[in-house]
Amino acid sequence: MNKMKAFTLTGFLAFILVLSACSSESGGNSGDSEASEDSVTLTIGSWRTEDKASYQKIIDKFNEENPDINVEFKPSKNTEYNTILNTALQSGEGPDIIHLRPYTPGIELADAGYLEPLDDLEGLDQYSDETLAASKGSDDKQYGVPLNMSTTQMFYNKKMFEEMGLEEPQTWDEFMALNEKIKKEGTTPIALGTKEGWLLSLSHGIIGPAHYGGNEFVDQITAGETDFTSDEFQSSIDAMDELKQFFPENYEGLGMEDIRTMFFTGDAAMFPLGSWEIEVLREMNPDLELGFFPIPSAVGKEPTITTWVDGSYAINASSEHKDAAKKFLQFMTTEEFGTMFTEEFKMISAIPGIESEDELVNALGKAAEEQSTPYMMLVHFAGGNPSTKATIETELQGMYLGERTPEEVAKTVQESAQSWYEPLQK
Repeated sequence: MNKMKAFTLTGFLAFILVLSACSSESGGNSGDSEASEDSVTLTIGSWRTEDKASYQKIIDKFNEENPDINVEFKPSKNTEYNTILNTALQSGEGPDIIHLRPYTPGIELADAGYLEPLDDLEGLDQYSDETLAASKGSDDKQYGVPLNMSTTQMFYNKKMFEEMGLEEPQTWDEFMALNEKIKKEGTTPIALGTKEGWLLSLSHGIIGPAHYGGNEFVDQITAGETDFTSDEFQSSIDAMDELKQFFPENYEGLGMEDIRTMFFTGDAAMFPLGSWEIEVLREMNPDLELGFFPIPSAVGKEPTITTWVDGSYAINASSEHKDAAKKFLQFMTTEEFGTMFTEEFKMISAIPGIESEDELVNALGKAAEEQSTPYMMLVHFAGGNPSTKATIETELQGMYLGERTPEEVAKTVQESAQSWYEPLQK
C-alpha cells in the first residue's frame, strides 16, 4: 500500500512537471518563454493566418529598436479565432496583444474587462472619432489602436471588359445592361455564392446603398427616423433578389473559395468583395488586371464606397508584460508602421496620410476618403441575439433558396433590430 502511494505520488509529481514545461512553452501572459533574463516575449493573437510572413517583417523592424522584446505572431483559423480567444480570456489567459474584431465584438471584450485602456497611448490623437469608435468601450475609454480601413466594391477583370467592349457603369440601368451583355457572351457576370451568410451581408453592403440612399438613410435609421420596412430599404433587398439571375449556376452551394476561384480564373467577370482580396487575387493570378467601381445609385445620388475600420489591436488586461505590449502598439501608430503595413499587405492603413506605391490601393484609399458610407450592418447593427447582421444573412439565404420573400426579409430584419436597438423602439 505504501509502495502504491509512493508510486502514485511520483507519477503525480512527474505529471505536474510536464504541465509546467508545457505552460512555459506556450504563448500568452502566463509563463512567457524568455530569450534571456532581461527580455520578454509577447504573443499576438489574430485570425490572419495568411499574414504570418508579412507580420514577421514588421516584427523584425520593431526589433531593430527593441531587441529586448521578442514578439511572436500566433494566429488561429478565422472560423475558430473568436472561440479560442474567448475561452482563453475567460480563464485569465490569452495572448498579450489581441487583434480585435471591429465594433461590437471588440467592444464587448472591453466591456467585459478583458482589455487594458489605452487612452494615455501617444499617437491616438491622429485618428478621427469615427475611426476610434471601432474599439472604444461603452465607458468611452479607448481600448484599441486602429489597424486598417477596408472597403467593399465591385471588382472586375479589365481584360474581359476590354474584350467585350464594356465600360464602368454610371447608372443602375447601365449596370443591369452590363450584366445582361456579359451573360449573353456566355460568361458568369457576378461571382457570388450564398452558402456562407457573411458574403450576403457584405454584398448587401456593396449593393444596398445604391438603393436605400447611403449616408442619408444610415443617419435616419440610426436616429430611429425610419425603419427596415421602409420603401428605401425594401428596394435594396429587391435589388439583391433581382441580381441572382447573374450569379453562377448552383450559387446556393458556392462559398468563398469557389467564387474567388471563379473570378481569378476568368470564369466570372465581376467579384463583389473587399479590398483585402487584392493581394490574394494577385498571388493566385499574377496576370489578373483588377479594376473596380462603386455600384451606381438607382436613386440619383452619388455612388459610394462602403468603408469601415476592419480591426484594431488591444492589450490583454491579464498580460504580465503590458509595458512591452504598449511599446509595440505605440509603434503601430507611427508613419513607419503605416507605410510598411500598406506596402506589405496592400491594404489601406488607418493612419491618416499614408499612401501606397500600389495604384489600385491608392485609388481605393482616395475613394474611401471622398465617397464613403459605412458597412451599416457591421458598424451599427451587429448587436442582438442573434445579431441583426446575422439575421439579414440567414434571411437572404432563405430568400435565395426560395423560402423567404424580399418583403419577409425586410420585416424580419426590422423585428431583429427593434428587439434591442433603442432608437427603433420608439
